[in-house]
Amino acid sequence: MDLRPYLNRWVIYGALGFAALLLLITLIFIGWTSPRFSPDVGFAPADLTMIPAPTHTPNVTVAPTNDPSITPTPDLTNINIEGYVQITGTEGEGLRIRSAPGLNGETVFRGEEAEVFVVKDGPQSADGYTWWYLVAPYDTTRAGWAAADFLAVIPSP
Repeated sequence: MDLRPYLNRWVIYGALGFAALLLLITLIFIGWTSPRFSPDVGFAPADLTMIPAPTHTPNVTVAPTNDPSITPTPDLTNINIEGYVQITGTEGEGLRIRSAPGLNGETVFRGEEAEVFVVKDGPQSADGYTWWYLVAPYDTTRAGWAAADFLAVIPSP
């Protein structure tokens, strides 16, 4: 059986044109009948650590009195266990909180300027600094050792 008379140039062009027409019709049909994409705008759960805004602690000087009925103000110059401290003096760059006291301790996280912590352990001396173990009162996973040179004692809330 000889197929040459049926496989000439015009038959091949016609078959390709017919296939292209079917493809075009299919694409148009899919485009008109498929639902339009609309991004979901709604609740998206996020893993966030909320850090409270820093509060301003005014520097108040107390005038000395001789009245014995007045209780003395607490000493805010010394860091004590279970006392509160605030990161200060980092010029906005934050303070490296380390896994161990000393400059060779691995940095666990960076404490932000004015961030408040509770002192849980210390003091320990290493690398020319006095180190205190701090824990964030709002997130116990934010804990580590910090140099006392960048901490200021604040009154407990």
